[in-house]
Parts: sequence; structure tokens; C-alpha cells
Amino acid sequence: MIQQRKWKVLLVVAFGVVLALAALATFGKAVPAKDLATADIVAQFGNQGSVIREIQFTAPISGLAALEESGLDVVTKDFGGGWIAVCAIEGVGCPADDCFCDPDGKYWGNSYWDGSAWQAYSVGASQTELNDGAIDGWYWGVWGDTPANPAAALAAESAMEWIRTQQVITDGSFGSESVTLDVLLALGANHEDPATWSAAPSAPSLSSYFLVNGHAIAAKNAGKAGKMSMGTAATGLCYPFHGKTPMSYYDEQTGLFDSLPPNQAMGILGTVALSETVPVTAVQALKAMQNSDGGWAWSSGFSSDSNTTALGIQALVAAGEPVTSTYVVSGLHYLKSAQNDDGGFAYDPESAWSTASDTNSTAYAINAIYAVGEDPLTGTWVISGTNPVNFLLSMQLSNGSFKWQKGFGANLLATAQAVPALLGQSLPLVEMDVPQCPPRNFFPLILKDQ
Repeated sequence: MIQQRKWKVLLVVAFGVVLALAALATFGKAVPAKDLATADIVAQFGNQGSVIREIQFTAPISGLAALEESGLDVVTKDFGGGWIAVCAIEGVGCPADDCFCDPDGKYWGNSYWDGSAWQAYSVGASQTELNDGAIDGWYWGVWGDTPANPAAALAAESAMEWIRTQQVITDGSFGSESVTLDVLLALGANHEDPATWSAAPSAPSLSSYFLVNGHAIAAKNAGKAGKMSMGTAATGLCYPFHGKTPMSYYDEQTGLFDSLPPNQAMGILGTVALSETVPVTAVQALKAMQNSDGGWAWSSGFSSDSNTTALGIQALVAAGEPVTSTYVVSGLHYLKSAQNDDGGFAYDPESAWSTASDTNSTAYAINAIYAVGEDPLTGTWVISGTNPVNFLLSMQLSNGSFKWQKGFGANLLATAQAVPALLGQSLPLVEMDVPQCPPRNFFPLILKDQ
């Protein structure tokens, strides 16, 4: 987990001003886009996933200036003689006064994508030159390491651009509560601020949607509370004032957050996201829900499915279960049984209705694969010359959206769920102590029209 990220907590008094400024930044460009070049900046946190930013600039620009222009939190150290080192990005790395502090020799390396491979620079980042269409990569690792192929990150970026077009102008949501929660997780995966997401300059932001509706969403069930806990932790949002957290649903006698396995898993994941201790009995209860085939089902009496199994695996690992545990290994074996020759995963490999691969199931499976420290591009997960990530990429439409299954059109939920997987991440995205929001009556200007 990336636990060192620095997130700003919204100040109540300044919230309306922040929202207005964010809207202006998004919708009012001081320089016409036709006069600007664009480049993509990819930062990969070792094996902890990536983030991507597109920048606009007047060409040329140095790699260091481009990184700073991306809006990511960057710490540098000027060693003199034109050598400026990058010590940390998004809280990952070292402080400026000890820029190469990692005992394993990890540091932030910089390279560029030549269209087929990453190439090392012969000069420092303050002296490199980026022009229109450049893809610049940063990798937290040891000498010789390079970022992963940028195709997946670029696909995630396009997906996020399309998701923006689907935001509801009246309340800042993305339609249903469930889809909006998954969009929040997509933002968290790419370290984006939901206060800057609104459908128009004067429209409510995604942050304001959760300020208004978060309390009611968390009151629905442990699954909703768990997913919102993960979303707030990953995006720096405050948690609803006196709102139900997953632990509000926990039953000491049964160990249950919820009788439904996916909600039990979400309850565990949300508890970890909030940096709270998961009760041992909750983990035992999730283990008891595992079917004899190694998978977990949506509900008792149903056959196992890949989605619930992927959540179960991630919940166990997040709670501290070893990846060599019989429960985890059995879950992975079940996931493998759900993989098709196209590299993707079916919801239920035994279904009489359909065993075709779909984007949602494949994204969830990829999350679980990353959670246990495996690579979905290699080893066990390569099948018939392809892999799960390639399948996801094949499901993206030209506008950036993703299909649910082949033959279908754009699907917002599938697009949102694809983003964390494409960025190489698993649930929970972040573990942190999330502050509680002030009471709703502290937001008179924000809530007056709701």
C-alpha cells in the first residue's frame, strides 16, 4: 500500500472557494489548446501501481518541469551544477535532506518511451527535453528497473477522460450510488481530487455529492460502507459525520459484517482502509463462506463467482492472511478456472447462461492477482499467448470507454472498475486514518440547493 501519500483535508470555510477555483481550472483555459503541446507523465511506485497525468505546455519543456506541471506531489533536491534529483513522488521516496535514503538502493529513475521500449536518458531530468506527444516515465526502483509498458496506464487515462463526460450536472454523481462509489475508487487509483470533478463550473462536484449523500450511502449496508471507506481514504475525502463505518455493522457473536460474502469482504477491506483493526472472527467468518471449489459466492446457495472470489482473496490478504494460505491459494485456483482462452475471466465458469469473459470480472481478477504479489502479464496468467491485461485493453472503445462484454456498447461501471486494474492496483488502494466531516449544518452554502 502507498501509505505515505499526502492528502489535503477540505476546510469547511474554504470549500466553496476551492470548488469554484477547481471548476475554473477545468473549464477555463488561459491559453488556447491549439497553441499547446501535450505529453503524458507516468509514475510507477515499484510494484504498488502507477498514476498517469497528461500535461499541456509550450514546447519544449524539461522532464523535471513536466513532472512538476503534472500536479503530483514532488520533492526534489538541488545538488548544484545543474543536477536536481527527484527524491519523492506522491509521498513515495525520501525527504529532500536525505534524497537517497532507501536501504535497498531504490530511487526515482527517469526514462522516455520511444514507441516500443523505455530508454534511459543520458542527462538529468532538469536537462531533458520533451516535445508534443512525449511519454515520460518515472519508476521507484533500483538501477536498471524501468516502468511497465505504458499501454495500460494510457488506457486508464482515456477511460478517466470518458468517465468525466458521464457526470450528472445536478448533483455531481454518476447516476447510481454503486457506480459513483466505483468512480470514486477510480479517482483514488489515479490520485485525483474529487473536488475538481464537476460537470460544469457551477455544478456540484463529486466531493459535494458525498458530503450531501455519504451519510445515507454508508447507512445502506456494510458493503456500501466498506467501499466508501476505501474511496474516502484513497481520495482524501472526510468520512460522513457520525456515519456508519464497516465496524458499525460488525457482530461480535457471529464475526459478520454482513451475511452476504461480497459485503463481508468489503467490510474487511473498508476497515483496513480506515487503518482500523479487523477482528479475527471477521476473517474466520469470511473463510467459512468459501465454497469447496475454492471460490466465494454472491450469496449462500449460489455457485461461486469470480467477482466475489477476487474480493475474498483481497480481503484476506489485506487482513494479514499469508498468500500461501490454503484459503488464498484455493481462491486463486478457482480464479484460474474462470479464465478463458482470450485471457479474460468469466463471472461464473459453470454458468448455463454465459461463460464469456467480461471487463468487470477481469478487472476484479487482476486486482486480486496484484494483491498476492503476482503479475497478470506473466506466468500462470498467460494463456493461449495472451493475458488478462491484454483482454482488458481489447475491450476499450475508441472514445475511452469499456464494453462489459464483446458485442455490447460503452458501460460506465465496467469503465470505472477497469481503471484500478489498468493502473496495477489492488484493494484497498490506501490505508489511512480518515478524518470525520464536520456536521452537515456547517455547509450552508454547499447544501442550500440540495
